[in-house]
Amino acid sequence: QVQLVESGGGLVQPGGSLRLSCAASGRDFSLYRMGWYRQAPGKQREFVASITSGGSTNYADSVKGRFTISRDNAKDTVYLQLNSLKPEDTAVYYCNVVYVLTKRDYWGQGTQVTVSS
Repeated sequence: QVQLVESGGGLVQPGGSLRLSCAASGRDFSLYRMGWYRQAPGKQREFVASITSGGSTNYADSVKGRFTISRDNAKDTVYLQLNSLKPEDTAVYYCNVVYVLTKRDYWGQGTQVTVSS
């Protein structure tokens, strides 16, 4: 079965940085797109960024130029570097993997990111 284990969340001041990690196991993830979503209190879950095994990336407009997604295929791990953080980036960040042939997807348990002074 697919398991996604996230880490790296925490409390950071505005303008600060964090790096999230998501280690996947249970499949050959070469045919999976990996990515991140987030959900702020009282809001719907929203897309943040994604990356294919070939390295093609996609970002939400709200994080372009501040967040960077990367992937280590040998470790089946996806990372999200969060820079220039703003209070509105406060949310639970969820790792997501999607099997590109069937669109079947899986979710991690989430990691809290809080941006506050």
